[in-house]
Amino acid sequence: MHNLFSLAGRRALVTGSGQGIGFGLARGLAEHGATVVLNGRTQEKVERAVDTLSAEGHAVHASVFDVTDAASVASAVEKIEAEIGAIDILISNAGVQFRAPLEDFPDDKWQLLLQTNVTGVFNVGKAVAKRMIPRGRGKIINIASVMSELARATIAPYSATKGAVRNLTRGMCADWAKHGLQINAIAPGFFRTELNTALSEDAKFNTWLDQRTPAGRWGEVPELVGAAVFLASDASSFVNGHVLYVDGGMTASV
Repeated sequence: MHNLFSLAGRRALVTGSGQGIGFGLARGLAEHGATVVLNGRTQEKVERAVDTLSAEGHAVHASVFDVTDAASVASAVEKIEAEIGAIDILISNAGVQFRAPLEDFPDDKWQLLLQTNVTGVFNVGKAVAKRMIPRGRGKIINIASVMSELARATIAPYSATKGAVRNLTRGMCADWAKHGLQINAIAPGFFRTELNTALSEDAKFNTWLDQRTPAGRWGEVPELVGAAVFLASDASSFVNGHVLYVDGGMTASV
């Protein structure tokens, strides 16, 4: 039965995997047998991540492209499939954050969040699904957030984008499940990553988080790996359009 969770012989593309959650998930898939393609916009950062995982003995490759550029995404996916092999698993993780009071939120940052967090998921999902559909199989995992359901001051646009990712995941399921694809999302709570450095270094916020989260602490990136492996493996063959919250109970309580 343990073979249900094996990813041996499968190829995965993880966007935004030069650091943080994306890097942690890429490592987790590789540890469970997958060949992993790491992605980001910065060549040096992606190559550094690839070198780290290669030194650990994993089969990894680099693919540098911007998820907001549909033409670049399509070209990169074509090259990956031609040179490495069919993409069996996609984790759409690339995302950005910007904090400001909503009434003062810069217009250019609003557009940046929309293009990266929503359009990026659409671009990569569409490009990969077009190749998965004729094969009749494939796993797509979008990275949502507790902010897909909740909201906090100064991050209303981010919450809006993650709510969109939640429903885009459901929409992808509605269109593509009939072709043999499983499309789900992982919604992390508060995890210690580069994206949350300002918060993790704020004593007042840490006190609030410990009190607000039933588990009483931050999440650690390796704690997301089990959810990713489950959704990427045969164990989730009839799980579709689901959003799996990994948040220490934050969305379950008031």
